[in-house]
Amino acid sequence: MTVLLDRPLPRAGAVAPDRPARPRPAARDPFLDLLRVFAIALVVLQHWTIPVLSFDGARLSTGNALAAPGVWVITWISQVMPLVFFAGGAANAISLGRAAHGAPQWLFTRLRRLAWPLLPLAAVWIPLPQVLASLGVPEQPLDVGARLTGQLLWFLAVYLIAVTATPWLLGLHRRYGAWVPVVLTAGAVLTDVLRFSTGLDALGYLNIVFVWLAVHQLGFRYADGRLSHPWALAAGGFGAAALLVWAGPYPGSMIGLPGAEVSNMAPPTLAMLAVAVGQIGLAVTLRPWLVRLPVGRLLAWAGPRVMTAYLWHMPALFAVTGVVVVALGLDTPAPGGLGWFAGWPLWFGALCLVMWPLLRWFRRFEEPPALPYGVATWRGALTSAALVGGGLLTLTVAGFAPGGAPFLAILAILGGLLLTGPRTRA
Repeated sequence: MTVLLDRPLPRAGAVAPDRPARPRPAARDPFLDLLRVFAIALVVLQHWTIPVLSFDGARLSTGNALAAPGVWVITWISQVMPLVFFAGGAANAISLGRAAHGAPQWLFTRLRRLAWPLLPLAAVWIPLPQVLASLGVPEQPLDVGARLTGQLLWFLAVYLIAVTATPWLLGLHRRYGAWVPVVLTAGAVLTDVLRFSTGLDALGYLNIVFVWLAVHQLGFRYADGRLSHPWALAAGGFGAAALLVWAGPYPGSMIGLPGAEVSNMAPPTLAMLAVAVGQIGLAVTLRPWLVRLPVGRLLAWAGPRVMTAYLWHMPALFAVTGVVVVALGLDTPAPGGLGWFAGWPLWFGALCLVMWPLLRWFRRFEEPPALPYGVATWRGALTSAALVGGGLLTLTVAGFAPGGAPFLAILAILGGLLLTGPRTRA
């Protein structure tokens, strides 16, 4: 998701033109790189910090430190997936606009970049539960680790929808402009009305499309320099979210919490979309100050490693949990207490020690190998996307728990990757 910006944003308060400006010399936009690195770093920090873990000799219990009363307000900033979809939307709009070989070839390229890093993850996690079980590791903690590692892939499955739809969404953006996210927002409103009025929670999963594509579409507007008055977006988004939470039935937390009747994330709700708009408005408002931060070297180092960090930070957590909590029997302290604050640096340090070699070993898979592409057609590109997406969805639901599902999922992903290459003729 490293991106280029061919036009600067308009001045604060200025109204951007509806027609594209004449292209200017390309330059990296450090703001989008910063958003991407910041978002993934915060995801890792949050996942490493919030678990409340205990083991009774057979069963690993998992809680959430953010379930404490009043702490949910932190999630309005710490739930940063909207920023990832926003930056991804800008990246997709810019790269597709510069694609030299057409949209199907562009989609092939994007699919390889998304799917290739999954192969070493699968190579480790498909046999790992059986190997550890044969060494006497209790079954239930293994099952928790294997399933949660797969559940983390929900983001890639949803992002793949956005990537595949980009050529059509970008065409709609160029023709209808701001009406596209408005219509998607209306779809999110209607979905929640039907969901909560009928009690059919499954209807809420339509918002995977409406909510995340609306956020993705705002990235298009940023890339075109049309995201004016960001302070109004920030105030309107957070204000609307506060009103929705106050009126109900939306919970205050923007992450799923144990025992909650409703989650704003699974499936996403209108409240999640409102917070997303607020976050984007706040980030773009702060952009002039953010781009002056002396973080160029940090971004240059972290940028090529963000996918590796996202995919492997949970396995690092399970490795430390397996030693400290399961093997040594040391439960994590109650959140917010003296023991928690005193022990957190040791916990975080152990996680970093495990994560460092994982970054070194698997960072090379961020870039797919320089293999030739096949003749890109829409049939081939969409079939490849369907196979990769089906594999990701299977892993999201079933994880890497023992059974046939992970094998079928990886076979589908491999099939999608093979379709991007040239085919030999008899």
